Amino acid sequence: MSLQALYAQISEQEWVEFPSGWLQGRTLYGGLAAAMMMQKAVIQINDPAKHLLSCSVTFVGPIQQAKVRLSAEILREGKSVTTIEVRLWQDEVVQSILIASFGISRDSEIQVQQEEQAPDYAAPEQLLQIPAGYGLPECYDHFEIAWADVNLPCSASSRPDFGGWCRFHPEKHSNREFLIADLMAIFDIWPPGVLPMFKSMAPASSLTWSVTYVHPLQHQLHDWFKYKVFTDHAADGYATEHAYLWDAENRLIAMARQTVTVFA
Repeated sequence: MSLQALYAQISEQEWVEFPSGWLQGRTLYGGLAAAMMMQKAVIQINDPAKHLLSCSVTFVGPIQQAKVRLSAEILREGKSVTTIEVRLWQDEVVQSILIASFGISRDSEIQVQQEEQAPDYAAPEQLLQIPAGYGLPECYDHFEIAWADVNLPCSASSRPDFGGWCRFHPEKHSNREFLIADLMAIFDIWPPGVLPMFKSMAPASSLTWSVTYVHPLQHQLHDWFKYKVFTDHAADGYATEHAYLWDAENRLIAMARQTVTVFA
């Protein structure tokens, strides 16, 4: 089942069966859960003039390979901004929650250009790409990831963080217009910034994830994006980090802040 077919399910019915091949360990890949909820939000609002401003996701519990139910409630609809809450249910328990704000563009005298500048990475084909079957979760097979800062997970590194290029794998996904839901799926594919410091394989999972959307998407699904993560603090089994996603023209597309649970 393609992502387009999954999105079509979401538009037609409350209960959704997501495709196989998207697990991250024993649970559904968080980026796909966020993508499903975002698509539900877009469908519920049904207003092309209102674009995503920001969203916050809480990953409450593990999602198994089984049907899920998506519910949506518009919390407030103002002149400019609509705020919506989407919940993902399984076994009558809420497993993920998304709260998003969509708004129309408004005239303003305030203009500030202090965006984080995109790193100068070599071309993706010149960089390290971990081959499929390397022991990574199956959800990684849906993407191509080229490491510019080769600080690999579970390598007992003395430092956190890394960066590189990413895109949907062209052999797994047909090219088409890139959607807001796709942004949620690809932005979350990189592991937590502290993972290179792990001395051996151990769990680490997103607890909360906030995304701010900066520049509008004008891309195709096979386009490459640049990524960079920065860990702010890690102690007592939790880490806090922020990350950026740029397009190939170095436009900042989105920023994220994340709290990660660390089991190492």
